[in-house]
Amino acid sequence: MLVVWIVVNLVNVAQAAGFASRTPGPGGMRVNQALGVVIAVLALPATWALVVFVRERAGWLQYLGPLAFDAFVALMLVVDYALTLEFRDPQRPAILAPYLLLFFGSIVLMGFPMYRSSRRRWALTAVTSALLLAATAHALARGVG
Repeated sequence: MLVVWIVVNLVNVAQAAGFASRTPGPGGMRVNQALGVVIAVLALPATWALVVFVRERAGWLQYLGPLAFDAFVALMLVVDYALTLEFRDPQRPAILAPYLLLFFGSIVLMGFPMYRSSRRRWALTAVTSALLLAATAHALARGVG
């Protein structure tokens, strides 16, 4: 559970920084792309946690977060890095909807089980999730979401 807690909070902070880096001009999107790679690398510990949860028969609620995150990273690697498809502007709902659903769904699904195991960890996750949502709203308001 500690590994998932670390992953979800690092994803929240990295993506919040990614939204902050989305600026017109030189360098802005390079930082965002690099943070995307950091997020992709976090699939490795998430997958390890998933394997541990399966081996320990931890239950489906424990599986769902890392599984959704791995699915998100797979989709991200395909559309953002391998195919470099533009789907945010103009919006392509067939890609954007599952992309956002898997991303934000994985955050919720990785964070939710912590409420029972550690209220302190859950509270910090709530704070980093709020930071992510604030950064998302700020980026959308600037037209770079």
